[in-house]
Amino acid sequence: MATFFRFCFDYIAYVLKGDKTYWLWLGFLFLLLIPWGYGNYMQFTHGMIVTGLTDQVSWGLYLANFVFLVGVAAGAVTVVFPAYVYKFEPLHKVTVLGEMLAIAAVVMCILFVLSHMGRPDRLWHMVPVIGIFNFPHSMLTWDTLVLVVYGILNFIGGFYYLYQKYNGRPLNNLWYLPLIFVSIVWAFSIHTVTAFLINTMPARPMWHHGMMPIRFISTAFAAGPCLIIIVFLVIREKTKLWIEDAAINMLSTIVTACLGVALFLTFSEIVTELYHPTEHSGGVQYLMFGKHGLNNLVPWFWTSLAALVIGFCLLLVPSIRKNHDNLPYICTMVFFGIWVEKGMGLLIPGSIPTPIGEFTQYSPTLIEIFNCLGNWAVGFIILTILLKGAIGVLVGDIKNTEAITEENTEKSTEATGELATGGAS
Repeated sequence: MATFFRFCFDYIAYVLKGDKTYWLWLGFLFLLLIPWGYGNYMQFTHGMIVTGLTDQVSWGLYLANFVFLVGVAAGAVTVVFPAYVYKFEPLHKVTVLGEMLAIAAVVMCILFVLSHMGRPDRLWHMVPVIGIFNFPHSMLTWDTLVLVVYGILNFIGGFYYLYQKYNGRPLNNLWYLPLIFVSIVWAFSIHTVTAFLINTMPARPMWHHGMMPIRFISTAFAAGPCLIIIVFLVIREKTKLWIEDAAINMLSTIVTACLGVALFLTFSEIVTELYHPTEHSGGVQYLMFGKHGLNNLVPWFWTSLAALVIGFCLLLVPSIRKNHDNLPYICTMVFFGIWVEKGMGLLIPGSIPTPIGEFTQYSPTLIEIFNCLGNWAVGFIILTILLKGAIGVLVGDIKNTEAITEENTEKSTEATGELATGGAS
């Protein structure tokens, strides 16, 4: 137990050390928490009336970010899967960094669920046994449940790995590897359940089709690695941890393949809905061209589509894809494009028109924007702290010198005994 507390103390002490850039980054994130606190206060005291949500459009910016971030959390498996299933060594060395990203993304997901519920006292309804848990009828309870389990799996796996490396001890693969493989399968499940959250609504024809889970998973495995690539390149430049080119090239290849699938599914849906338009095509028509003078989402859709197509075309060229000076900008463009396409471009037009044909424009208020930026800031603060400590362990700045010395002494003694025995014989 003393060793565990020493690990926690050393981890925290290392996180509290950093250069000017590190503290400026954290300071910027903490500044975003000021309007976030104001926005939450206004929403908790006045209710959802301070948002742009209405009876007609009850799912807006909060759940748009939630749906997107579930994909980012699931995207961490693109680091774990090649490392442990295909024994890809360059990614195996930094798998724990992907697990840290998954933990931060899950926290942001839960924050957006809380924002969508309106008040924190309603959160107990999402807790099994204690609250009025609408399970299994509510898909949101399914989604929250699998997300929490996924976060726990990554937390246990990630920090067990760091703790063993801190002490210079090998991993116990008898239970560690099964945990990793369960988390891989669970990563697919969290976004599948999120897809079921919306495609099980027959009153929303834009969502009600079996292609939705595949579309969700393909965009998840494009957006998640985009963020991981950006993080990896920043880590290479700003820290002592060197991440091999092969690891980044593998992730960019995964982005290219999954982005191609996502674009194919998007164009398939457009052709299906517009070639012979019916009354069920209203959502796509509103999204792409506007309806009845309502066109708030039109520029967002075309900007997103342009970003994804341009990003995909650039990534198809190996010399561009492997150019790590330009790759962060391409990944940022793709990340933004998927955020718009999967969040605002999917969730909001699914409610416009309503099942009875009403067209109601939705625009997020400043309160919603403040709360969303604050939720992202909290997530990135957690991610920064987790990555900072994990990097410290990986490069050897955080280590239990006493345990490592004892381990080396035992190995040396065993080796000496074997040599003596061999010499005597």
